Amino acid sequence: MADDSKATNLQRSLTLLWSGRSRGRRGPRARLTVERIAQAAVRIADADGLEALSMQRIAAELGYSTMSIYNHIPGKDLLLEVVADVAAGKPPELDDTDDFRQAVRQWVAALWAGFQARPWLLLVPLDHAPMGPHQLAWLDRLLRPLLKAGLVGGQARAAALHLTAVVRGVAQISLGMSGAGKTEDGFPRSEAELTQVLGELINPADYPALAAVQAAESAEDLGDGEALPAALEFGVDRFLDGIEAWVAAR
Repeated sequence: MADDSKATNLQRSLTLLWSGRSRGRRGPRARLTVERIAQAAVRIADADGLEALSMQRIAAELGYSTMSIYNHIPGKDLLLEVVADVAAGKPPELDDTDDFRQAVRQWVAALWAGFQARPWLLLVPLDHAPMGPHQLAWLDRLLRPLLKAGLVGGQARAAALHLTAVVRGVAQISLGMSGAGKTEDGFPRSEAELTQVLGELINPADYPALAAVQAAESAEDLGDGEALPAALEFGVDRFLDGIEAWVAAR
């Protein structure tokens, strides 16, 4: 029964993400559709955060009854799926180049920028692999340079999944840090401030490796506001080094 229920939920998600956006009655008045509901939800989340999102708020935004919203999207979990896909938007147009690294870095920078513009996307729960048209378009766009690099089949998909998780993970840490400073005075308000505070607390006798790394980081030139934070840029570049080396060894 559990498998049947899961299959039913996935089918409902697919229906809303793809064919469900054109449903509604014909008439002179702009009809209510899943797409319109999702766009209204995105506007609310952009303005007031994900916690402000509710069927009642969307209904008021569009001038419909709450029941009308439920008739198109029967639950909050399904609403979040559609909203996340709509908010993702179209993927970036990557340079037509044989340098797969450049293309991947462009994709990573675009995803990072998207999370910075809409940090509430990081709070949407991920119950299964992306199935929406926009999210699949992002995946397709990343797979192109990875396939060009020499990866095949599941290798390219695994690499794409890893890169997506890395960007999302670093963005979530960044979001957590920016939120921590708003809760109570005295908390570090950025990663730089956190590093400074930890540097004062870490005893080299107890944490020799961590102390050495922190000392080295404080002396490094971390750039001048480039598109990617230093930690993310380093991790992506080393991952791409690994892909190149692995493909060459084959």
